[in-house]
Amino acid sequence: MRYRRVARVGLALVVTAGLGGTLITAAPAIAEEARTPLAAAEPVKLAWGKCPTGVAPGAPQLQCARVPVPLDYSEPDGRKIEIVISRLASAKPAKRRGVLLLNPGGPGGAGLSQPADLVALGLPATVSAAYDLIGMDPRGVGHSSPVSCGFLADDEYAANIPPYAGNSAAVAKQAKIAKRVAAQCAANDKHGLLPHISTANTARDLDRIRIALGEQKISFFGASYGSALGSAYASMFRERTDRIVLDSNAGTTSLDRAAVRRFGLGLELRFPDFAKFAAERHAGYGLGRTPAEVRRNFFALAEQLDRKPVDGIDGATFRLYMFASSYGEARFPVMAQIWQSLASSDDAAVRLRQRTDSRMPEVLALPGLSAGRATQGAAQSPHDNAFSAFLAVTCNDTAWPTDVATYQRDVAKDRKRFPMFGAASANITPCAYWPRPAEPPVRITKDGPANVLILQNLRDPATPHLGGVLLRKAFGDRARLVSVDAGEHGVYVYDDNPCALNLTTTYLVDGTLPRRDTFCSASTQSGLNLDAAAQRTRAAVLDRLHR
Repeated sequence: MRYRRVARVGLALVVTAGLGGTLITAAPAIAEEARTPLAAAEPVKLAWGKCPTGVAPGAPQLQCARVPVPLDYSEPDGRKIEIVISRLASAKPAKRRGVLLLNPGGPGGAGLSQPADLVALGLPATVSAAYDLIGMDPRGVGHSSPVSCGFLADDEYAANIPPYAGNSAAVAKQAKIAKRVAAQCAANDKHGLLPHISTANTARDLDRIRIALGEQKISFFGASYGSALGSAYASMFRERTDRIVLDSNAGTTSLDRAAVRRFGLGLELRFPDFAKFAAERHAGYGLGRTPAEVRRNFFALAEQLDRKPVDGIDGATFRLYMFASSYGEARFPVMAQIWQSLASSDDAAVRLRQRTDSRMPEVLALPGLSAGRATQGAAQSPHDNAFSAFLAVTCNDTAWPTDVATYQRDVAKDRKRFPMFGAASANITPCAYWPRPAEPPVRITKDGPANVLILQNLRDPATPHLGGVLLRKAFGDRARLVSVDAGEHGVYVYDDNPCALNLTTTYLVDGTLPRRDTFCSASTQSGLNLDAAAQRTRAAVLDRLHR
């Protein structure tokens, strides 16, 4: 299997956009509030009903509705698209404070099931009583006017992060793929959607949803890329925010190139957790007796696989596996077993492990399993929409370098700084060949209510702690930062540190923001206090979400 046969990287790394269309120009954040109504002259009457087939089938109480929004906000009375939202209403209306809008990340992540998912994961009952939980498929995603670049199951572009580049020639090779993908996306955008898929427009959609719900203010919880979306809304519509929680942060209002390059830093910081896990179990896995030996063996195996792939898995793919598996400690045993099979050149064991273990994240699925083995006349990729939406948002939000030499220099630099994965996250993407953004990125403002709680694990591989620090600095006194001694991707409810859980729940329910930035120590105890049945439900949901 060459790198191109690897399927989608779980929670935050896809993108492709389109051409054409008139977009709005940049305006100060306050102008967004000034030119959009607090309430609609003719409120949208939402028709709540059953959610689309396959959305949270185990939560019949979840309802869905459609909200019409302008495709192009510079022409508010022009063409409309529909955003599908979901609602899990407060079970205790007397205690209801308002609505809590949710976003799970991506960009390109579908979120209709998120209200039900959070409750199943153990969201404290005080929170679900205080709010109607509102999920959504953002514009361009899932059931909300989905975009498509026409990716096929055997496409060379088969992961949201480009492959690890061992030299400048590898970057040049990837540039040809990236250029072809950008052109393909533009050609496949038959309905002119792609140019309008951006974080700024999604934030504008959030305000249209607020109006449709009949609310003067909204609260928001966003994880991963969802933190960028929440940062944008809190800057564009600051006086319409109630309580904002931003979890696992890119550091700005977009997944820009700097944030993507920090994946290299993230794996360097996170890998010691895996190395310690493996070294303590050397008798079973044989990956190294000490963390230092595990690290040395990682590089040795990556080089060995580049020379002689096992079942088609080369060194670049192995590095991607390691990055994806570092998102959660539940993935460590599977990654250790895959590594063990690769080290012994056991093709059959590698295939069997990926076929049978439900803990193997979707990104690690081999063609012929969940992703589909490459064939002539291959079918559409099951990840077409996710890849396409990721590219659209990422490339439309910020301008990326356009010359291959810049990527070659950065890859060489990051290969030295972050040798495990830096030459992948610095490699060239289709954004290099995308049309230039129609408006600048949303600028975070320090002016506004002090109502932003930033949650950040210290060793998050996808959004390193630096992202939380940068976001805290950008918001100034509007925000407080909670730093957690943990390595998972996701803090609130997706992980269960008691200190972070209690601080966040208290803020959402009582409005008590920490007086100062706070550090939460590592804990072996769960803050969720779930019984055995609830723990099994939580484990099943985390499994389904590939966390």
